[in-house]
Amino acid sequence: MADILISEFMDEEIAESLIAEFDVYWDPLLWKNKELLKRHIANSKAIIVRNDTLVDAELLESAPNLKIVARMGVGLDTIDLVACKKRNIEVCPSIGANAVSVAEYVISTAMILLRGPSYFATNDVISGVWDRPRFAGSREISGLTMGIIGFGSIGKVVAEKALALNMKVIAYDSVPQTEEESQLDVLQVEFDELIRTSDIISIHCPKISETINLINKNVIKKMKNSAILINSARGGIINERDCAQALRNGQIAGAALDSFDIEPILPEVRKMFEGINNLILTPHIAGVTKNSNRRIAEVAAQNVRRVFSR
Repeated sequence: MADILISEFMDEEIAESLIAEFDVYWDPLLWKNKELLKRHIANSKAIIVRNDTLVDAELLESAPNLKIVARMGVGLDTIDLVACKKRNIEVCPSIGANAVSVAEYVISTAMILLRGPSYFATNDVISGVWDRPRFAGSREISGLTMGIIGFGSIGKVVAEKALALNMKVIAYDSVPQTEEESQLDVLQVEFDELIRTSDIISIHCPKISETINLINKNVIKKMKNSAILINSARGGIINERDCAQALRNGQIAGAALDSFDIEPILPEVRKMFEGINNLILTPHIAGVTKNSNRRIAEVAAQNVRRVFSR
């Protein structure tokens, strides 16, 4: 059995560099077969995962020699952190490696939603329909307030890009930072103030017990009717039913959701969102670009090498 187990997709060049250096077993679909995964991890000292491999207590029971779980990404809700700590297994996310990709997703989806139907006029124009009034009633992002929930590595990059677009940026984090720590012209506010005053609300907090169902119907009622809600963090932080209802009722102006409580989304959730025009749904790819795939793989490989060098 191999010293390093890679159970999901990884940048090929980075994976090959590990294979040339160590005893590695790589199967991008291994995460789908729990029993096979347990057999392969039996003698492994490291496992490299994305967000599909469930590293739970059951899997860890089969991995007595495991020293590190290297996560290609930042979300850790698929990894049993308590069980890893008990076994002295280091859990290493690729912090910041996909921040640019996520931040660009936030800004681009916000701009699309602010422009309303403008970016969807192609078929009308091709067919000869020249309905300028229908497609012209949109808003600029400049001068609006970006509210960031979770002011970590990704939240800060979102702030940088928003500030460059002449936006006002406010942030809420359960652990507030000093101006020196943030090094950005960002006002840190209480949660309710952010909800009430933001034109765009972008979520970048982890999924923990305190943040599950954080954005629900009671919170949405406090938002501006013109506000846009974006979740490129984890599913379950936004109550999907409440969000869909708010979009249908005009309580908010739009939403972009990249992650969901259950992925792929269930038939009842598909039906819930069906027919809503001011909505962008994407399959958990905000942080997935060719550039970020390479960066997160590089960080994961570096973390494995660091632990092995001790």
